[in-house]
Amino acid sequence: MEILGQLLPFVFLIAIMYFVIIRPQQKEAKSRQEMIAALKKGDKVITTGGLIVIVNKVEEQFLNVKINEEVVVKITKDSVIRKYEDEA
Repeated sequence: MEILGQLLPFVFLIAIMYFVIIRPQQKEAKSRQEMIAALKKGDKVITTGGLIVIVNKVEEQFLNVKINEEVVVKITKDSVIRKYEDEA
């Protein structure tokens, strides 16, 4: 019975860490993966470098994106932070 009393605070600590830290990170990662999987031509996205680009072509692991009318580059899907929504 004494062992149970000593382990109970550790169990509560682990449970609190799970619900405060681990679970929200897992939910965020899952929603980001769903967003990346749903990208299509014409979507505006923000990259890790802070560039706002337009998706030109979606490949299995890469995206061809347009920076401006003349410049098209290939980036990894992991470098996409989020979709860009025009505020105007």
